[in-house]
Amino acid sequence: MSLVRVHNFSVSLDGYGAGEGQRLDAPFGHAGHRLVEWAVGTRTFRDMGVPGESPGSRGVDDAFASAWGPGIGAEIMGRNKFGPQRGPWEDEEWKGWWGDNPVFHTPVIVLTHHPRPMLEMEGGTSFHFVDADPASTLELARTLAGDLDVRIGGGVTTVRQFLEADLIDHMHVVVVPIVLGRGERLWDGLEGLEQRFTIEATPSPLGVLHLILTRRLSP
Repeated sequence: MSLVRVHNFSVSLDGYGAGEGQRLDAPFGHAGHRLVEWAVGTRTFRDMGVPGESPGSRGVDDAFASAWGPGIGAEIMGRNKFGPQRGPWEDEEWKGWWGDNPVFHTPVIVLTHHPRPMLEMEGGTSFHFVDADPASTLELARTLAGDLDVRIGGGVTTVRQFLEADLIDHMHVVVVPIVLGRGERLWDGLEGLEQRFTIEATPSPLGVLHLILTRRLSP
């Protein structure tokens, strides 16, 4: 069976994966870009269109960042990763943060209590707006992905829901040396999570810590 994977998911030292006050010009709220600064300078993110003065680094951070795409056939994301709107859709012209040709190039399921028609984009990305529990959403994602893996793209609430449902096989978490103090915390309600996974840690010269959580095999 295909795997369920999380990649490049950054959290602060105090466990926040997003700051408070998300809006159109601040996707991570008061955290700004501090949670993702480690990634924007990599060759992988430069190739995805992130602007910069250099072609991007090829070191340890890029090695982890580049695992994001290979083998993925569909993504699941929460509504607030797709955009800053809350409640009923006031503007169905909004097509996400990524422009007309999003970086995914696969079907993407957007979890929302307010479904809307599927949105076809350039480059093979299609957004499917679904109101469903994690298990049912994963079943649909696997159908869309074929024989490939499914990526849980965030945000915090979506990743936590799939962890609570014990549906994640592989997870790359990046601990960033900042303290946010407020926002959305990833680990709340997940006491004992480490017992389900083997965990490897790799430090980066930038000061972040890459954690790889891999589901333990059943005895």
